[in-house]
Amino acid sequence: MSSERPSIQVAVVIEREARPNHWEDWRFRVAEVLPQPLLPGAVNEPVLLHDDGKLARFLHPGFTVELFRDEGEGYYLNLSSGAPVWFVMWRIDDEDASRARPELVTLSYNEAGRLLDAQERVDNLPLPEDVREWLAAYTEQNYRPEPKERKRPASFKRPEERR
Repeated sequence: MSSERPSIQVAVVIEREARPNHWEDWRFRVAEVLPQPLLPGAVNEPVLLHDDGKLARFLHPGFTVELFRDEGEGYYLNLSSGAPVWFVMWRIDDEDASRARPELVTLSYNEAGRLLDAQERVDNLPLPEDVREWLAAYTEQNYRPEPKERKRPASFKRPEERR
């Protein structure tokens, strides 16, 4: 049995809008998550795709999305939401507020929730059908939801059974 985890390589496109209103110098949004072939010796530095002075698009290559058995519930929740998504955690550069960079791409609803609980920025984008099928096959093979148990109200239990 292989110890390698299933994974795919992706790149993230972040858009930067200059002076979107009187109160902000910059506004950022995750615009796309794109499949990226793994190329030997490829540069994983951001690439400016477009800049017209108002809107700029930056490609951030080199992200690996790995699937972990212990995140099965998070994948299941993402898939069963009706609209599965990529979750992209990103940050504004501490030294240059005109730059933002993605830090992590995941498919786990639970992992995205933990990041949001930690006050991180997390955007989501629709998952393409081929990635949804890949995730669904993995989840089907590696995750079984816990059966729901009906809990009896404490008033129906004997006093020594109540906690």
